[in-house]
Amino acid sequence: MGEEESGESGGGDMATEQAPAAKHALVDPRLQGISDAIRVVPHFPKPGIMFNDITALLLRPGVFKDAVDMFVERYKGMAIAAVAGIEARGFMFGPAIALAIGAKFIPLRKPGKLPGEVISESYVLEYGTDCLEMHVGAIEAGERVVVVDDLVATGGTLSAAIRLIERAGADVVECACLIGLPKFKDFCKLNGKPVYVLVESRK
Repeated sequence: MGEEESGESGGGDMATEQAPAAKHALVDPRLQGISDAIRVVPHFPKPGIMFNDITALLLRPGVFKDAVDMFVERYKGMAIAAVAGIEARGFMFGPAIALAIGAKFIPLRKPGKLPGEVISESYVLEYGTDCLEMHVGAIEAGERVVVVDDLVATGGTLSAAIRLIERAGADVVECACLIGLPKFKDFCKLNGKPVYVLVESRK
């Protein structure tokens, strides 16, 4: 849940837009179980933050499977070549989704974590900057990619991931997050790319 933990700002060249919500959409009954399984920890990691803890969901295999299945159902048959997971909680969902849809998994990591040649993309935090890195050659030009993280708050990390992947010549089809602030729930776009969120963050 890097965005709430790091206190990201919405600065930089991030751009969001609200896409029209689908009318009369049927609510999947699995969503309530997913939302209920997320534990809210007040004032963590600092005062004022209501931390949405997904580790409680991971302890419930049926609910964990429901969350993964909902992403798989969405992306299967869309010719997705790669799932890119953002460190660290994107690693919990990304590999399972990638395996199920027959795609490769690409870790997007913090600086100094990947051996060998990398490309990097910086993004703005409330009190400084951070960076995502990806192995050179992990993605080929023209490949269709889904970016996965556990939570979207400001969108700064996802925006950096989109820029990083596009610099490699690939096409970001969508960003997928388990949890999102309300503004991201109704098919919001980030840097022109759709953001798909399963449940709203809990307070």
